[in-house]
Amino acid sequence: MTANSAAALLVLDAAGLETIEYLLSRHKGEVNLPNLAALGLGEIIALPYKLRVGKKTDTESYAARIEQASASADSVVGHREMAGIIDDRVFGLFHGGFKKEYISELEKRIGRKTMFNKMAGGMEAIELNAAEHAKTGFPIVYASKCDPLIQIAMDEAVIPVREQHSIADAALGLALEMSIPVTRAIARAYIRAAGGAITRTANRHDAVLPLERQTLADILLGRNVWTAAVGKTSELVNSGWHEKIKITSRAFVEPALEQGFVHPQSKDTNPFSAQGTLNALVCAKSLHRPEGTFIFANFVDTDSLYGHVRDVAGSLASLEAADRMLGVLMKKFGEGDLLVITADHGMAHRADYGYHNREPLPLLAKRFGRRGLGGIKPGAKKTLADAGYMIAQFFGCEKEFTEKTGTENLLKE
Repeated sequence: MTANSAAALLVLDAAGLETIEYLLSRHKGEVNLPNLAALGLGEIIALPYKLRVGKKTDTESYAARIEQASASADSVVGHREMAGIIDDRVFGLFHGGFKKEYISELEKRIGRKTMFNKMAGGMEAIELNAAEHAKTGFPIVYASKCDPLIQIAMDEAVIPVREQHSIADAALGLALEMSIPVTRAIARAYIRAAGGAITRTANRHDAVLPLERQTLADILLGRNVWTAAVGKTSELVNSGWHEKIKITSRAFVEPALEQGFVHPQSKDTNPFSAQGTLNALVCAKSLHRPEGTFIFANFVDTDSLYGHVRDVAGSLASLEAADRMLGVLMKKFGEGDLLVITADHGMAHRADYGYHNREPLPLLAKRFGRRGLGGIKPGAKKTLADAGYMIAQFFGCEKEFTEKTGTENLLKE
């Protein structure tokens, strides 16, 4: 590692290997993933789909089929495992909503009555209750269909954004006090047009389960490695970050990344993550970063935009768009830099909904200009923690990483 070196960890959200195989099984047309194929994606999926994805052609890359060591398929849990935190707790869903004692105490703490308290999809809960919420000012509380979390939807014209964030913080704090097993409480801010059309805004706030150990980001921060979180990674791994990059306007996406917008209504957010990653890479090379730069980015559309609604064609189109943007990003890496790509969990397409799934995950890595990753090695047991372990080796802190995160048994021979 030299001055102004960069290592990037990119997460294709919910793109587990069984999920990719399922998508390919339901889509008989051509699939174009040239960059992921070159890195070795086709080598780690089931044989019937290998030829459809393409051959591994990059001699500097590494590809492996890995498992999640943590117990639950969840965005927080998955991203934290990448950062070195193994969570043995089993988190479930709240099919009947949250218990009365919790709701009653929450209402006391926030000074407002609440409403709904059922399991529902995000827009479903808002659309069912928006009119009543506007009349009463009662926050719409609902349980996620896929994550162990509390969601609270509120109209920005009814409850100010700052108060919304405080409500989410209070909801998580109370859940922890009452030992309710959640990973997050989310304030879902939205606006409602005169005609009734509802739009969720960028003023969402995630109150997240506190970390109990140091993560990869903390260790690198302490070593003066510049740490940049792109998209929602800083919310999921709420460590110290030098920089949190969250782009929300298409005006800031450069033409080369416009090809990432594939949703019919342009609801994509992956191009924002790609632009944030690109910005971080450019700064890594042009600014004074004597100990290098670590970039942690999440590409969420394969989960939130297409996965839960079980849109097979949309999911594959999103993966293809991510592959095209990856081609743009890879041109910004320099000699000796490290790229690691993985997923936080899979997505099981069931009859009623798409649910997060604990399944084999991809681990793709490339050390630019170095064969065999330049001496960087995967962990002994091929788990999701390998992603962080490879980054730690790049920055020369693998011993501190395994000791402070307690992952020696997973990563060392």
